[in-house]
Amino acid sequence: MKLATWNVNSIAARLPVVLRWIEEEKPDALCLQEIKCIDDKFPREAFTSLGYEVETFGQPTYNGVAIISLARCESLQRGFPGDTPEAQSRLIAATIDGVRVINVYVPNGSEVGSDKYAFKLDWMKRLRGFLDSHYAKDQPLLICGDFNVAPEDIDVHDAEQWRGQVLFSDPERAALEEIREWGLVDAFRLHNKESKQFSWWDYRAAAFRRNAGLRIDHIFVTEPLAARCTSARIDKEPRRWERPSDHTPVIAEFR
Repeated sequence: MKLATWNVNSIAARLPVVLRWIEEEKPDALCLQEIKCIDDKFPREAFTSLGYEVETFGQPTYNGVAIISLARCESLQRGFPGDTPEAQSRLIAATIDGVRVINVYVPNGSEVGSDKYAFKLDWMKRLRGFLDSHYAKDQPLLICGDFNVAPEDIDVHDAEQWRGQVLFSDPERAALEEIREWGLVDAFRLHNKESKQFSWWDYRAAAFRRNAGLRIDHIFVTEPLAARCTSARIDKEPRRWERPSDHTPVIAEFR
């Protein structure tokens, strides 16, 4: 299986970029975040015409996640158990070829100390509880998406500049570590132990040209999948294309 995760920052705006990338990379499964549309507005025919199955969990204007897969998506779940109809669309899960795939768009948090920051930390706590209640670390499970947290200093272009700010504050990093401690391995670091690479660059201040980015998009796997993971990488190329997302795909392959 070749699986990728990508925050596309609006599927309507980014459809040509995503389709071009799919044609070039031919992933078995692609997890999208921030699709920014309701389910009925998702351009599913563009993907089904390429042989992909499409499952979405959208909402108007904001958020939204989707799984695009060559194999059948089974046992679909949208959102946390017990969510109200007003809950934000930030989680979709499916079983693909025997692997449980959980695709998440963790809240950004806006700024440290804000209500949105508190919501982010609570959402991450709920994600850890969701793993505790519904899954086992000895099963083949993959959780990926835009986590909006850079785990370590090496994941930030300038750690001192970012330290204490949203995306790189201690409470966020601790919340991500608590999720990982459930029994997850960072697929990218499994194959790129000392590499300083990023998956997101602000549109402003020529951040991409200066490589002033953060690694906030992740693929985490349980040990059974870590043993099968043959490679993991960040593909910067789509960030160079016309009208790109501010994020770029992260890819992992499994035998």
